[in-house]
Amino acid sequence: MSEESPVKQKVLVVEDERLLLKTIAFKLSKENFEVKTAADRREAMKLLEEFTPNLVVSGVMMPFVNGLELVKQVKDRFKNDVKVMLLTSLGQEDTVMKAFDLGVDDFMTKPFSPTELTLRIKRLLK
Repeated sequence: MSEESPVKQKVLVVEDERLLLKTIAFKLSKENFEVKTAADRREAMKLLEEFTPNLVVSGVMMPFVNGLELVKQVKDRFKNDVKVMLLTSLGQEDTVMKAFDLGVDDFMTKPFSPTELTLRIKRLLK
């Protein structure tokens, strides 16, 4: 008797720090998430044309536009069907408050533990 494997949760990671992007993608892949990555908002929006994630994890300060604009676009397009988590640097409390006003579901301050990130993602996607 074979058990069906559960459907993988889909996560889009948007981060301009390449090492951090690869680290997060690797950790989430090991945890059985389907992961797509983008280095900026433009790449992310292009990916979202064909890939609907359950969660978007995004940095705030990125080239071309900040993460808040990405939060707004994701929430406008997918409403609450797609969760959003922001990764912020210390000292961005005002940004975090704006993000919650736009509908962000969670945030973490850099630097953070990849294990804690994974646990928080799993909690968000329950």
